[in-house]
Amino acid sequence: MDTTRLVAGETGAWVVAQPGPVGGAGPGPLEWERRPVPEPGPGEVLVEVEACGVCRTDLHLAEGDLSPRVARCTPGHEVVGRVRAVGSAVGGFATGDRAGIAWLARTCGSCAYCRSGRENLCPRSRYTGWDRHGGYAGHLTADARFAYHLPEGPPAEELAPLLCAGIIGYRALERADLPPGGLLGIYGFGASAHLTAQIALARGSRVAVFTRGAAARQLALDLGAAFAGDSYDPAPEPLDAAILFAPAGELVPVALTALDRGATLAVAGIHLSDIPPLDYQRHLFQERTLRSVTANTRDDGRAFLAEAARTRPVVHVNRYPLRQAGTALADLAADRVTGVAVLLPQ
Repeated sequence: MDTTRLVAGETGAWVVAQPGPVGGAGPGPLEWERRPVPEPGPGEVLVEVEACGVCRTDLHLAEGDLSPRVARCTPGHEVVGRVRAVGSAVGGFATGDRAGIAWLARTCGSCAYCRSGRENLCPRSRYTGWDRHGGYAGHLTADARFAYHLPEGPPAEELAPLLCAGIIGYRALERADLPPGGLLGIYGFGASAHLTAQIALARGSRVAVFTRGAAARQLALDLGAAFAGDSYDPAPEPLDAAILFAPAGELVPVALTALDRGATLAVAGIHLSDIPPLDYQRHLFQERTLRSVTANTRDDGRAFLAEAARTRPVVHVNRYPLRQAGTALADLAADRVTGVAVLLPQ
């Protein structure tokens, strides 16, 4: 595998050749391929990648937890890059602009969900790095209507995780209905959680973190959490809201038990292992709420990026060269990443 020798007009990309475990003795699910630099179609922009965050959804796709929708798809949906070409009928972007390409790649725009401001529920929605090639590559194309304008100042590796980990954490926080000044419980403390915690703290809330990794617990305390314990530790006091970021269904009853009366648990992941049976009296009675979080709207993205520009959350970055995408996924699977992993093209 040679990730460097490209000729004019070519780009390189990782593809999911055969879903399976990462980090094992075999070649793994990713395969490197050379392909022509894509041409932007009508309404699209061509983006040269500066950085691409590594999301747990990429891991689910690589390992087969999410069924592939495109053969030999390139993962990656936290992309920061430069617009190198624009297709016809593109408004708002020009060559040289800095752009962010996120998870939501397209919606129909005409269904009842799209018309009512709930485009994240569009039955015909499409996603970067799942329905179309993503950012584990030198270049990608994207629908300009779903791209974000990004500021010039911050490093690309600090902006990239905001485009999914940040946005989906923002939506999960909104779905959790945390009252002003309340105590937010966070289960799992990876890329999205460490950004969401900082948004909650900046809003004047308190945060209690429950996660199995000692390094992640220390990061939570360093960022201002009032409490950091193991995933199954009891809460220091009843939680006013909670978000489950870990893809572990067995933590749902744990988090529900920790909620105060009338509080909400929001489940932020696209994939979750099976939830054990719930006891109505113990887990749901007294108007506790269990709700899912499904993707995001573009309004969520714009609102979060504006809030992040004001509050400037610290992004704890683990940098990997693009050629080590498989290593980054394996480290994520083995909980060796504290904060976020980001791929950087050579």
